[in-house]
Amino acid sequence: MDYYSSHISKLIEELSRLPGIGNKTAQRLAFHIINMPVDHVSSLSQAIENAKQNVKYCKECMTLTDKELCPICSSQERNKKLIMVVENTRDLAAYEKTEKYKGLYHVLHGAISPMLGIGPTDIKLKELMIRLQKDVDEVIIATNSSLEGEATAMYISKLIKPAGIKVTRIASGIPVGGDLEFVDEVTLLRAFEHRVEL
Repeated sequence: MDYYSSHISKLIEELSRLPGIGNKTAQRLAFHIINMPVDHVSSLSQAIENAKQNVKYCKECMTLTDKELCPICSSQERNKKLIMVVENTRDLAAYEKTEKYKGLYHVLHGAISPMLGIGPTDIKLKELMIRLQKDVDEVIIATNSSLEGEATAMYISKLIKPAGIKVTRIASGIPVGGDLEFVDEVTLLRAFEHRVEL
């Protein structure tokens, strides 16, 4: 049975298609939007349309941007000989928040996953290999510590090493505030292997 009018039901249905939005959250968002002032709703819908029409891949690093080159690739302050490979734009943003990394990025937009039918040609690896024909000293592989992330890291490493470019992998270990008893064996081993002197 439909509790709401067709317009409300349609809005809830569309919102629930978004990742991480269940039916209850979709209902909450729908009623929030309905109760917003008309100019705020117009601004929201305009922002969504503008983003969809104008956001594209940066021609260098493949992150999402509304210009030909993203602000990072166009910056003269960045080390152009250092490239960090990440799975998605959110990972790039996470590293940027640290304000410590001063090189460039390459966004794969996924990871190799044979079980999901995602192979090397389904992510932005070809674009990475083209970039590596320029003067690059080091590639830092910062894919996730998942099975897919590890497989992707190994694959990229095997592709790049013959070119004589240094390839490194980010360390992984115990999260701050984490209890050792709840950490898996692979993470514990990584934390042990990549320990530093105090």
